[in-house]
Amino acid sequence: MQKAIPRRKKTVRDIDVTGKRVLVRADFNVPLGEDGAIEDDTRIRASLPTIRYLSERDARVILCSHLDRPQGVVVERLRLALVANRLSVLLGRPVTALRDCIGPEVESAVAAMSGGDVVLLENLRFHPEEKTDDPAFAEELASLADIYVNDAFGASHRAHASIVGVPEHLPAVAGLLLAKEVDTFTRILRDPERPFAAVIGGAKVSDKLGVLENIMPRVNLLIIGGGMAATFLASRGYGTGRSHVETDRLDDVRQLSAKAMELGVRLLLPRDAVVTERIEAGAPTQVVPVAKIPDDWVIADIGPETAGEFCRELEGCRTAVWNGPMGVFEIPEFAEGTRRIAATLANLSGTTVVGGGSTADAVARFGLADKMTHVSTGGGAALTVLAGKSLPGVETLEDAEGS
Repeated sequence: MQKAIPRRKKTVRDIDVTGKRVLVRADFNVPLGEDGAIEDDTRIRASLPTIRYLSERDARVILCSHLDRPQGVVVERLRLALVANRLSVLLGRPVTALRDCIGPEVESAVAAMSGGDVVLLENLRFHPEEKTDDPAFAEELASLADIYVNDAFGASHRAHASIVGVPEHLPAVAGLLLAKEVDTFTRILRDPERPFAAVIGGAKVSDKLGVLENIMPRVNLLIIGGGMAATFLASRGYGTGRSHVETDRLDDVRQLSAKAMELGVRLLLPRDAVVTERIEAGAPTQVVPVAKIPDDWVIADIGPETAGEFCRELEGCRTAVWNGPMGVFEIPEFAEGTRRIAATLANLSGTTVVGGGSTADAVARFGLADKMTHVSTGGGAALTVLAGKSLPGVETLEDAEGS
């Protein structure tokens, strides 16, 4: 059964923010290199429209975010000063990094702000109360502001204090990025231009089962790749060498295949594969039909015949959503299947939506992110929406008029 599509929520454009103290939950969980520098500032750039909108209206902008998983203690390399520095450059105005996210010093700094000023609170996850949605912590965060704005799509599937606790104390609306993310996924699930294709990859069927079940009745074409393809192939009697097969999901996969046939959905699986003795650069590889995978080898990518078929089928589609790579694209020998899918979607004459996480990393690596209609900033959140489930961080926001 198809699941409900979420109600539309108010955004910053629907309320008066002029001169107000606005607490913005952003997603600045950026990847850091071994030297501690920011490797990819995509998520910081994605927050700019909301910050600029508020600042230009003389709001006092109080940003908050987590970074990585410090486990409730202060980790110096995970302080958000480096994010504030990058944000200052991108905004063209100073962003003050505070040394905590609650407490007297934070309250004093916020009280001293003028209209248009921007401050960034310290890493929320330095406090264990963030992840446990502690009511007192949420109330203290909320006390800093007049209005709450959630612009952290990538964290909105988490029931954390800054996501679901703060909205209990303040008028709560969506930021421009969050609204764009939710609207994009809602639109393709509700009323896609057809033919509509879903390309689903990644390591495990269990991670994507909800997505597959929810999207099956909506698509015309379903393409399966990545490590999870091994479970599909095993369900049809193929040997898969040492590839990981989720034996507890074989019946689920058979039911999905039967459902596809019942609904008239074209379900495509790999015909050939790039296999290897070891998932590492320089390891021996060969291309084999899926019926002839050697016992001691493992699937690392879709093969060239499969990539050709998948791409030809996608070229005729008007809408495509992609979540999960076709192989271990981080290693050059196993990147070609993912690269060809990315290139085909980049040239598609229609709407192309790329789920976050590793899929977003892949299209960025191949220099194709700006050729897609939308590249999501949220991996887990995108999966949640595609599975037809509600996002806790969106449910807590105020409904738009007539939604």
